[in-house]
Amino acid sequence: MTTALYLQHIDRLRSREFPAQRGRSGSGVSGPGYHSACLSADEEEWEDMAQRLEQRAQCVADHDALIAELTRRWQEPQWICLWSAQARLVAGEAIPEPWAEFAVGFDFLHLWHVEDRWIAVGLDLEEEGPGWDLSVTVTEIAPP
Repeated sequence: MTTALYLQHIDRLRSREFPAQRGRSGSGVSGPGYHSACLSADEEEWEDMAQRLEQRAQCVADHDALIAELTRRWQEPQWICLWSAQARLVAGEAIPEPWAEFAVGFDFLHLWHVEDRWIAVGLDLEEEGPGWDLSVTVTEIAPP
C-alpha cells in the first residue's frame, strides 16, 4: 500500500461514526469510541528470507513516509511510550480500548490530536525475527 492509500484509509476512519459494540470492521476492529486498523503486517509464510527482509524494510520506509505526511498535515506528533500502560495492564488495571490493545502490541506511538479525535500510528518490529505490524487507531478516547 502506498502513503496515499494509507492517508485515504485514515481519513475514512476519521469520518466514520463509532459503533455501539466492538466488532470486526474491514482490516481492523471498531468499538465504542474507536476504529483500529492494520495497515501492513507480516502474515505470510516466507520461503525467501531476503524477500521478507526487503518487505520489512519497505514497511519501515512506508511508516516513515506516513509519519512525515501526517506531520505535514497536523504538525509534530507526540511520541508516547506505552510502557506504563503495559505495566498497569500486567498489574491488573483496566486500560480502556483501544489503548489496551495498542499497549499489548506496541511500545511507542506517534500521536496527533485533531479536532475531537486522537490519531495514533504504531510500528512494531519483532525483536526475534523479521516480522512487522504497522497499525493506526482513530479514537475519541484520550490516551491513558
